[in-house]
Amino acid sequence: MRLHILQHVEFEGPAQIAEWAAAKGWTLTFTRFFAGEQPPPTPAGIDFLVVMGGPMRVRDEGRHPWLVPEKKFIRNAVRADIPILGICLGAQLLAIALGARVYRNAYREIGWYPVKQIPEGRASPIAAIWPEEFEAFHWHGDTFDLPPGAVHLARTLGCKHQAFLANGRFLGLQFHLETTPESLSILARECDHDLMPDVFVQTDAGAFVSGSARFTRCHQLLDAILDWLSGRE
Repeated sequence: MRLHILQHVEFEGPAQIAEWAAAKGWTLTFTRFFAGEQPPPTPAGIDFLVVMGGPMRVRDEGRHPWLVPEKKFIRNAVRADIPILGICLGAQLLAIALGARVYRNAYREIGWYPVKQIPEGRASPIAAIWPEEFEAFHWHGDTFDLPPGAVHLARTLGCKHQAFLANGRFLGLQFHLETTPESLSILARECDHDLMPDVFVQTDAGAFVSGSARFTRCHQLLDAILDWLSGRE
């Protein structure tokens, strides 16, 4: 089984997703846009697609021309009905592929904040593994509308649309469950210019990596989500 990763910047890699793939015996392949790579001509042979995050915006094709073929590739993966997980920027790109709008959120959201399940989402097939409330790490300034027909799964105080599930196999998460203390330290170092005080911005980057239990809980939830999503037939 092949898990393909679309990675936008070197410092936002798969982290815990790679650990899950190794434990499950999946073959892990990449398109590393930051290294000048292009996505495969078609998604044929890919069993599961993960679209990672990044500091760019979805409309930054002028600065990042690879966004054009990436969007086409994601649309083709949707048409091929391949299970897809989009994370942060990846969720926004997935939302666009499904016909939704991406735009500035009312607030920037950076740090550890509680994510709350939407009551309407409790009828979703993923609800059995989705806690009513959990803490996750956030680093974004944009948000998305729900794609047509998608189920709204979660929100935070700072951002209404935190997660959606479309067609039972396309999952967008605005937050990060995959981060490890090591990967989060690198992200905070590379993007420290974003840590300007705001309503939902935690500016103490050193505190981001404190508390190993919060990472463990995120990884347990992520592993359950990956198990569920990768098993969609």
